[in-house]
Amino acid sequence: MDYHFSDGLRDLSPSAIREILKYASGSDIISFAAGNPSPEAFPVDVVADISDKILRDRPIDALQYSITEGYAPLRANVEKRMKEVYGVGGDGDAVLITAGAQQVMSLMTKTLCNPGDVIIAEDPSFIGSLNMFRSLNTKLVGVPMEADGMDMNALEAALNKYDNVRFIYTIPNFQNPTGVTMSMAKREKLYALAKAHGVMILEDNPYGDLRFAGEDLPAIKTMDKDGIVTYAGSFSKVLSPGLRVGYAIGPAAVIAKMTVAKQGEDVHTNIWAQMISDEFMAGDFDAHLAYLRELYRGKAELMMALIEKELVPAGIQYYPVEGGLFVWCKLPEGANMKEFCTRAVKEKKVAVVPGNAFTVDEHAESDSIRLNYSTPTDEQMIEGMARLGDLAREMFGA
Repeated sequence: MDYHFSDGLRDLSPSAIREILKYASGSDIISFAAGNPSPEAFPVDVVADISDKILRDRPIDALQYSITEGYAPLRANVEKRMKEVYGVGGDGDAVLITAGAQQVMSLMTKTLCNPGDVIIAEDPSFIGSLNMFRSLNTKLVGVPMEADGMDMNALEAALNKYDNVRFIYTIPNFQNPTGVTMSMAKREKLYALAKAHGVMILEDNPYGDLRFAGEDLPAIKTMDKDGIVTYAGSFSKVLSPGLRVGYAIGPAAVIAKMTVAKQGEDVHTNIWAQMISDEFMAGDFDAHLAYLRELYRGKAELMMALIEKELVPAGIQYYPVEGGLFVWCKLPEGANMKEFCTRAVKEKKVAVVPGNAFTVDEHAESDSIRLNYSTPTDEQMIEGMARLGDLAREMFGA
């Protein structure tokens, strides 16, 4: 049969990361390609106890249909914590519990965008969001990343050029894939530009709680006196990605429409998973976050030390990171990035993600790679980076 695929999906390619993970599944492969939390990060015993208690004491609450907006105690706890700890959310805002933070991006796009409308995104950016935006037939416009976040001159130029920009998508803390954190000055400038042009901001913050160095910066949403920022949060990196629990905090009118859109997608987020997240938040959540920060501090410091030892002498540059899960490395000028990635996995049995997996223009070239330090063990990191160092010296000299 000749299948007729939708315009949004017909030309959409599988995620390059998912394709690389197929190679990385072999037992002889050391993978720096994943985006997963560390296996050491999961509070398995606590989650098992909470789940047992829920299914013993309130099984019908966990197994029955519920409301689309989300489990009421969880919504209340999210709203309270975000206001009191982070200053996020005001009287004109509402909370929606979603199936992971990526659903916030989907619902926001369905709520605000018609086919052909423009979404401005950091370039490079998270492939999951980019592919979702593409699948809904929006026009993606990329703004280059700098060491302290999005290039504000390029952003202003894009806002002046296009008259149908619906929102600006940003990951201001430990951005995926670059690991960069947006400076305070750029956060303020971004908000001012969006306000001046009547454009919304979608602030995606899955890694903010994983800062292990430097000073916390306030969310862009804390500046929102005009109802132009929707904040996307997630339990994926701080509790479990498998539970698929995220949340949106945004202007009540926008959240109401996003709720209608969600009813057409999945009725509501898994209630059992929401109840687990709520009970976990009610426990010693801050102690768990402190444990995660120390865990990732050690892993990141080891990864950066190995980059300095194995890759920098061969001309590879990188952005030092203060949180999150990734390090972004730039190969020497004129280097063949695709050849480097291919030889790494086939010859050296080390998987990395090619930078062009994250470009706003799917056909753009990239001279960079993304390395993940959360999933490999220390021993794997040491061995894997030594292998990458051997390859770098073979290809680039030093």
